[in-house]
Amino acid sequence: MKPENSVAISGPSIAPATDNEPSKKNEKKLQMTLEAGHAGTVVLRCQGRIMFRSEARALSSIVAEVLPSARRMVVDLAEIDSIDSGGLGELVLIHMWAEAAGYMMSFASPQKSLRHLFEITNLASVFDIYATVAEAMAAMVQEQIQPA
Repeated sequence: MKPENSVAISGPSIAPATDNEPSKKNEKKLQMTLEAGHAGTVVLRCQGRIMFRSEARALSSIVAEVLPSARRMVVDLAEIDSIDSGGLGELVLIHMWAEAAGYMMSFASPQKSLRHLFEITNLASVFDIYATVAEAMAAMVQEQIQPA
């Protein structure tokens, strides 16, 4: 059941496998849901995979469309099954863009394998990563009220 103030967004469809590419039947395409959080923070819940091309581009498009008006976003990674180097690069790109534009963006609830990937690529020291969405939102509120 989705909260009353949420919007579901599906990434582009994945083309069927050809003879030259392995079957993608068991892989979920990226699905995203936007939810209004407290204190004006938007939560982008992601489910499936973040791969080079269509999924990564869909994620960037949603962030670029929503973040300028919301100014604060938590990207919930709890249901991300897999990510490739292109998807990881896209996370870096949207994080850098948000930071340069003065927006607040953090990531929440990455599965153990994704957290490990962030650690071995040293992105754990670059991204604001929290164990839960609630912790990420609380940190954003706390950072906002602290004097500059």
